[in-house]
Amino acid sequence: MPPQVLRNIPSVNELLDSPPLQLLVKRANRSLVVSGVRSFLENLRNEAQTAATDVHFPTATELAQRIADWIDADQQPTLRPVVNATGILLHTGLGRAPLAEEAIAEITSIADSYASVEIDLETGERCQRTVAVEKLIRDLTGAEAAIVVNNNAGATMLTLAALANDQDVIVSRGELIEIGGSYRLPEVMTACGARLCEVGSTNKTRIADYESAITEQTGVLLKVHTSNYVVMGFTEETSVRDLVVLGRHHDRPVVHDIGSGALFDLAPFGISDEPVARDSIAAGADVILFSGDKLLGGPQCGIIAGRREFIATILKHPMTRALRVDKLTLSALAATLRLYQDPDRRQTTVPLLRLLSTSLDNLQNRAERLAIQLAAFPWVVEAKAVSEEAYLGGGSVPTQQLASWCVSLEIQQNGVSDLARRLRIGCPSVVGRVQRNQLLLDLRAVFPQQDMLIVEAFEKIGSTGNENPDSKEQHSHLDEN
Repeated sequence: MPPQVLRNIPSVNELLDSPPLQLLVKRANRSLVVSGVRSFLENLRNEAQTAATDVHFPTATELAQRIADWIDADQQPTLRPVVNATGILLHTGLGRAPLAEEAIAEITSIADSYASVEIDLETGERCQRTVAVEKLIRDLTGAEAAIVVNNNAGATMLTLAALANDQDVIVSRGELIEIGGSYRLPEVMTACGARLCEVGSTNKTRIADYESAITEQTGVLLKVHTSNYVVMGFTEETSVRDLVVLGRHHDRPVVHDIGSGALFDLAPFGISDEPVARDSIAAGADVILFSGDKLLGGPQCGIIAGRREFIATILKHPMTRALRVDKLTLSALAATLRLYQDPDRRQTTVPLLRLLSTSLDNLQNRAERLAIQLAAFPWVVEAKAVSEEAYLGGGSVPTQQLASWCVSLEIQQNGVSDLARRLRIGCPSVVGRVQRNQLLLDLRAVFPQQDMLIVEAFEKIGSTGNENPDSKEQHSHLDEN
């Protein structure tokens, strides 16, 4: 590549004076744009020097626009809002449960100021930060005391570390769960210093199995709700109540990991066999563990509730500080729990419950209206409303489907995967699911006000023509002849 050819590349200052980059400087900041221009030009020179054929440099105006688009795309946040059209309500990859308006307002009021996180405003003395939510948890579960940590995996580790360090934890073989990210209960026990003592078989564990395993080395009797799988057929399991009787007889605490965190019976929403926190406490469980961002519909956290003496022991463990939550999580959790104090309001104020209670007629009407709007785009071969099945997700009730309605899209030239990708990276971002070479936009987890965001996302894709809208991919900066 002759050196004079590289001299045709405009200077940094010349490019910075161009309208596209001047606008970007006003929106962002000059140092960021200058750094981006220099990086882009360096890549351009390297490409030109290594090109196998003659190259054609874009004009200064074209180059400025390319650089502006490149910097703009590079500054897009990785974490941003998404329209969840997957049909999975508690999608772990999409942040599980959306928060209630009341929780968001509470976060805002606490975030922009100092807050009484660990100070009793009445006495001026230091206090535990979970005081902010403990009474609410006690009232809703019937427990004597409670603490909150960063998630339910943390709650499990902390509880076993505090109550069964260097001791045996007796648990049914059928309850040795593995959840997302290869999180396995036996490995958790090892990590927190407890010893696994598995009893029974995969499909049958009787009370006698637990009793025969109890020794002087037994620290905890553990029961785990298998929220992400079901053992069916010739089965038998020991109830919490029977386990409590055994635990009392041998003076051993019973810990019940109920998993998804239902605060009341969700059968009216089509979800059955989920343990309810209050029922477990009423059955005598000494400690219960559950998530805050699943069926509870609050922020990510793990809730530990139960008898005062055991919660006090757990609270004193050094790991408690490492797993503690911040003021924003506490504020969102408190606001969410307050919504549950009014059974008549929770269905309309907790977003997850609102999505679960949306009628099929409502979903069908919205799907039919959306299908008509999306069918108008020239690259859509067919858009139609179809009945489908959604799932709760988040490791909850995997065998129970939720009736739903979708918009099913057939795209020209088998471009379904490309359309799904364009919708994901667009703004607004829409995440659907590809099934049988069609893109399904499931409305069970889409709020009514988001329907127009889906249309807007399609409009923006249409306006890009045939260009590749991948904002993160750095394509060639020059044209080869």
